[in-house]
Amino acid sequence: MRFIDNPFQCPVTRTMSIIGGKWKPIILNCIGDKTIRFGKLNQLMPAISNKVLSKELKDLESLGLINRLESDELPQRVEYNLTDAGISLMPVLVEVANWGNSHFAKQIESKL
Repeated sequence: MRFIDNPFQCPVTRTMSIIGGKWKPIILNCIGDKTIRFGKLNQLMPAISNKVLSKELKDLESLGLINRLESDELPQRVEYNLTDAGISLMPVLVEVANWGNSHFAKQIESKL
């Protein structure tokens, strides 16, 4: 990889600025190839607060990585699914997960 004068021209920096952080990759992974309700996402990630989950979902929607689907029925049901851009990230997240399961990652984690 060659060094670039402007770090935001680096494709790794660009990608991490979009999907980086503690929760965005986990949320994208939890949604995966299905349509999922807010409550179910909250169950899958018990360590995240409702407020933070709501904010992260809004961020992902504004980035164009997820769709927010509101029902017309009462009580209103809100569901989320991945956009084409979000779906295109899934192979990247799978590879990140594979590396996280690797012997190397486990060795590094033991040093933390």
